[in-house]
Amino acid sequence: MSVAPVLAALGDESRLRIVRKLCKTGPLSITRLAEGADISRQAVTKHLHALHKAGLVRSERRSREQIWTLEPKRIEEVQRYLTRISEQWDDALSRLKAALEDS
Repeated sequence: MSVAPVLAALGDESRLRIVRKLCKTGPLSITRLAEGADISRQAVTKHLHALHKAGLVRSERRSREQIWTLEPKRIEEVQRYLTRISEQWDDALSRLKAALEDS
């Protein structure tokens, strides 16, 4: 599965704040996610749907509330992808350093 939709979803500051809040506190309702935020509950809902489409969050109904939680497998997939990129950059920089030292 491509990580591009995840990176695109996280490119929005409001969505990134929602993900950070879920990481810090665990599953929350839309009302709790909107508390202390500078956006409305309707905006939080819109951002949660974008995060859900990217595979970053899932929801379940508990009584009258919709509770949102992070999707750890998707986060781990992105982490592995970023680790591979970091390793490739490290290798490229090592090759560049060796080439410069040989000149």
